[in-house]
Amino acid sequence: MTFNEKLEFAMEKHNSLVCVGLDPDLKLMPEGISVTDFNKKIIDATADLVCAYKPNFAFYEALGDEGIAALKATIKYVPKGIPVIGDAKRADIGNTARGYARAVFDIFNVDAVTVNPYLGLDSIEPFREYKDRGIFLLCRTSNSGAMDFQSLNCEMPDKTKRPLYLIVADKAKAWNIYGNIGLVVGATYPEELKQIRDNNPDMNFLIPGVGAQGGEVEKTVRFGVNSRGKGAVINSSRGVIYASKGKDFAESARKAALALRNQINSFRPAA
Repeated sequence: MTFNEKLEFAMEKHNSLVCVGLDPDLKLMPEGISVTDFNKKIIDATADLVCAYKPNFAFYEALGDEGIAALKATIKYVPKGIPVIGDAKRADIGNTARGYARAVFDIFNVDAVTVNPYLGLDSIEPFREYKDRGIFLLCRTSNSGAMDFQSLNCEMPDKTKRPLYLIVADKAKAWNIYGNIGLVVGATYPEELKQIRDNNPDMNFLIPGVGAQGGEVEKTVRFGVNSRGKGAVINSSRGVIYASKGKDFAESARKAALALRNQINSFRPAA
């Protein structure tokens, strides 16, 4: 089953566009629990409510060998019908990019990965060659500093000007020869989200930024989904997994994920 097929299956089965970000922060987690056990309880509590999970590699790498072991255990624990998006933001030239691709897909065995497109097609190609996996190119990210580069107007060959994020979206469309490329577009920039969706009507979007970062759910859904009310993987990390710091953290995470799913579905177009 390809990433796209697995994502579609999970969206249908769970009637959900919710992606839960599994980003372990020891300062926010309940005391006395390991990262692996924390993640397993979150997964157990939310697995029937999500279309994907997204572990951010940085949180695990920062914990050294134990963190890497926890990342592998977490990915392995996710039910087989739910895709795992490795939020690794990898990219480099030539052999280095191939090494990154082998690591995320062959060693960590994620179904999709976030990739930085700044180095161009040759840095994307090693990931794209895994035709059954997904690639989400950073396009219009949710952070405030995104404007430093992504909003720059670039002169095109015909002398017109386009913002860099739209050029990235255009390149993604041209590079998507295997149908496995998507875009990361933040919920914190709804007008840009709409613009990118209008230009890329069928592409999968990974949409961070709802909840703790302030993205509005209604605009995220209205502007982010495709014509079938799908195609948008709407991520929440802190808003779900840290809904409580007490012993009821898993139950609270379930309530938060359920509330988010219901809110998202209330704005989805009827099938």
